[in-house]
Amino acid sequence: MLDVVKENLVQSKSALDTLFEDEDKQKQIAEIGIFLADSLKADGKIMSCGNGGSMCDAMHFAEELTGRFRDNRPGMAAIAISDPSHISCVGNDYGYDKIFSRYVEAVGKKGDVLLAISTSGTSKNVLAAAKAAKEKGIKVVGLSGKPSTELEKNSDFYLWLDGKTGYADRVQELHIKVLHTWIDIIERSH
Repeated sequence: MLDVVKENLVQSKSALDTLFEDEDKQKQIAEIGIFLADSLKADGKIMSCGNGGSMCDAMHFAEELTGRFRDNRPGMAAIAISDPSHISCVGNDYGYDKIFSRYVEAVGKKGDVLLAISTSGTSKNVLAAAKAAKEKGIKVVGLSGKPSTELEKNSDFYLWLDGKTGYADRVQELHIKVLHTWIDIIERSH
């Protein structure tokens, strides 16, 4: 099994090395981080959503802002759309495709941001949330693992990261690096 361990580490390093060498992506990451920080400074909130591991990333991102990342500072307005009672209620009454969009419709306002995470860029419920956000004048940051997706078409800012293997786990590893970087930029900006 040591060979499996090494194979996974090599794959992770390869994906991270690709990002490390791509200055255009790094500039894009910085630009989005500054945008997120400015949105919070202007009294907007960041709502985040995703499915499976991406929901975990959305939750992790929000709790680092409302709680604490590296430095003691006031809590920041962020929330992951992950409440089980909301999801089961909307899923039952309107269908799973509406679980995120219904929340955006209910609590989102102009000046807020939706962080829409989908490794495929095609998750129907994430796309519905992005569309609902756009209808309310809410800016959308799409985070994905593929270029030229429906999510990109419905985002104001779109970042896709190549996991190099075709599997979502390597993309998610890059996503958490980027999410932590955005949180760091936000904290340093406040």
